[in-house]
Amino acid sequence: MVDHFKNLRTMKKEDVLKTRYSDEELEEFKEIIIVKLGKARNDLKMLTEAYTNSDEHGTNDTSPTFKVLEEGYSVLSKEENSRLASRQQKFINSLENALIRIENKTYGICRATGKLISKERLRSVPHATLSIDAKLNQNIIRP
Repeated sequence: MVDHFKNLRTMKKEDVLKTRYSDEELEEFKEIIIVKLGKARNDLKMLTEAYTNSDEHGTNDTSPTFKVLEEGYSVLSKEENSRLASRQQKFINSLENALIRIENKTYGICRATGKLISKERLRSVPHATLSIDAKLNQNIIRP
């Protein structure tokens, strides 16, 4: 353990900085996240409107109807939209947390290994907190 700290003290500044992404790289990721966040919020709004019928001004809910199959489908559709909206909200929260990590300059660091997550992975999954290796190991450990 003492050797580990001794090695940290003798490391060059350039080597220490390689443990995180540069401010320019973080800005690139921030732009990606902001675009995805805007789209995700729009999708959430549409899903929420779909299951709450907030944009419907018809008389469907005021007249008696005996279309049981249609009503059943409508209920299932609303439940599915509600589930999708819940997943979308979770995705939005993950993106917002990624923006916080960017501000803290901890973005892109694998929470399992402490190593940098590859740029390719972060570009496709910008809210990732695990490297591919850590994610694969996690899936192997947890069936």
